[in-house]
Amino acid sequence: MFYYIKGKLVKLATDFAAVDCNGVCYKLWVSGSTYGDLASNYGKEVLLYTYLNVREDVMELYGFSTEEELGLFKLLIGVSGVGPKAAGAILTGLTVQSLTAAVNAGDAKAISRAQGVGLKTAQKIILELSGKLTAIEGDEASAPVAGNVDSDALDALTVLGFRRDEATNALKGLPANLSLEEKIGEALKRLNRI
Repeated sequence: MFYYIKGKLVKLATDFAAVDCNGVCYKLWVSGSTYGDLASNYGKEVLLYTYLNVREDVMELYGFSTEEELGLFKLLIGVSGVGPKAAGAILTGLTVQSLTAAVNAGDAKAISRAQGVGLKTAQKIILELSGKLTAIEGDEASAPVAGNVDSDALDALTVLGFRRDEATNALKGLPANLSLEEKIGEALKRLNRI
């Protein structure tokens, strides 16, 4: 829904940032990595890439200082049993590069150090994300991507009651030239066969 939010950073806590965009102030939940990037920019203009989490009882906006971190967050919440809070905790304890390295190396202990993430969940993350993260080149990792899954279509399917992993699998491999409505329609056809 929102690709990014750009405005003046008016409040910063360890888990959220408030960004004033021409008189409208957005509260965005942030990871420890993003908090660190924002700390020196208090009172200045910032840009945060966003993810809107919609559930029956709540709408939460998450902010990320880089597109790579946002991409990794989306992959993490696509893992069965990993919600936005757990994904945020993982990205607070590990940078994009160190998490990518941990997944590629099969290091479940490094991932399980995140608050609220057990060893079994860490192993599930490694199992489901193996091969989906690009290899680290030097100190930088390329943006993690989950095929051509459209995030708006994924959000729509989860609002309809499908689990993120089911919706992600239903959207994989669909032609990129389809409209949002066509992607949702095709995914629904696939989900009804399951």
